[in-house]
Amino acid sequence: MFPPPPTDPAATIRRAVNRLGRRMRAERPPGGLPSGRLGTLAHLYREGPGSPGAIAAALHVQPQSLTRTLAALEQDGLVTRVRDAADGRQQRVELTQSGFEALSRDVDHRDAWLRARMEAELNETEREVLRLAAGLLDRLAADD
Repeated sequence: MFPPPPTDPAATIRRAVNRLGRRMRAERPPGGLPSGRLGTLAHLYREGPGSPGAIAAALHVQPQSLTRTLAALEQDGLVTRVRDAADGRQQRVELTQSGFEALSRDVDHRDAWLRARMEAELNETEREVLRLAAGLLDRLAADD
């Protein structure tokens, strides 16, 4: 027989965050983008244009994996490559208007699902506690 799952706060939060993350990924809109592509678009939206190497490092993915992701996004017109103004030998990847719209469709769909679940399952105080916890989780997830 296996021991019961750990009940310390770190284990409890890890399980809840992982479960919610899986559920949010499952709530994709029809024809939604794969999570790797979506994550890349979200990064470009939040951080602005960047070099492929910097984007790979920020997303904690191998540069080879990101190369494939960027090629697919570029082929679909969701990102574009431009010469770096400071160093013309370098390229920077930028989010296009179509990329922003694809990201927005996905985010809006998932936010609507989460908003409905929160309204159905949580009272006003619980929703506020969850909003505050989101800021704390963001701080924990930040890179050093």
